[in-house]
Amino acid sequence: MRAQTLGPTDVVVVTGASGGVGRATARAVAERGAAVALLARGREGLEGAAADVRRAGGRPLVVPVDVADAAALDEAGRRVEAELGPVTVWVNVAFASAFARFEDVSAEEFQRATEVTYLGYVHGTATALRLMRPRGAGRVVQVGSALAYRGIPLQAAYCGAKHAIQGFTESLRCELLAEHSAIHVTMVQLPAVNTPQFSWTLTRMPRRPQPVPPIYQPEVAAGAVRYAAEHPWRREWWVGTSTMLTIAANAIAPGLLDRYLARTGFDSQQTSEPTPSDAPADLFAPADRHQDFGAHGRFDDRSHAMDPQLWASRHHGAVVGGVGAMAAGAWLLARRR
Repeated sequence: MRAQTLGPTDVVVVTGASGGVGRATARAVAERGAAVALLARGREGLEGAAADVRRAGGRPLVVPVDVADAAALDEAGRRVEAELGPVTVWVNVAFASAFARFEDVSAEEFQRATEVTYLGYVHGTATALRLMRPRGAGRVVQVGSALAYRGIPLQAAYCGAKHAIQGFTESLRCELLAEHSAIHVTMVQLPAVNTPQFSWTLTRMPRRPQPVPPIYQPEVAAGAVRYAAEHPWRREWWVGTSTMLTIAANAIAPGLLDRYLARTGFDSQQTSEPTPSDAPADLFAPADRHQDFGAHGRFDDRSHAMDPQLWASRHHGAVVGGVGAMAAGAWLLARRR
């Protein structure tokens, strides 16, 4: 199938656009000249994202909204189409979470994390479909995680939500296929990414949170999201060697991985620095309402800007052909010997 390359006539909605992967994704699609609707709660972060989009060559529209509010998200969708035009691509990124042992997360906090991180995707997808169905075309990209397959300690709310998004998306995809719909839904499973998440997520751990290495820059994730939006017929995209290995290991030996993470999963998610007493928490109120955190977190010096797995993921034919050629060469060499 030919790529559906984004361009100046496209309208792309990005939730969670004020920081992190959402912020980098907004900039990536703006580089194609697209109009970008920026949906998030934090006003200062949204204004910073709008400036990024303009610099990249796109047309921004700032829409402050809480994705946990289905009615507000519907109204946001109507506003986007009224001001920018028909939505071509809807990208769900927004999330909120708590970094703590399960027993230290209150029922209210767990519910809020689930409403934003899981139901926010459900509401966003529902709004996207209501906008796209009259035209019979469109693309929805769900930004997921390797943690959609493999839960880890200290992130029960986040992992549970990502697992739920995976199941929800598979169910919806089947329904769209049954309808022979031209609306495509694809999911992008990310590795650990250097985003402000680790500076503003509610934490009850003694040391500051960090991504589990290896860490990737948000532009790596954003490039994969844009590529998925332009190649939406693939059901799923894996980003980074660590994502591929995590999903494979969990499929082969999940019990072994349980024990490994029980030993290593606590220290690997914390730095050596104590958690500041005044650390922001964005679970109930946006951390970037008065401060723009940008797309990057605190780990630039430890983050990767590329991974060979990305090329392999986009060129399956070449990989299979190369493996086949190597196997054939080995067979011929064995015959000669």
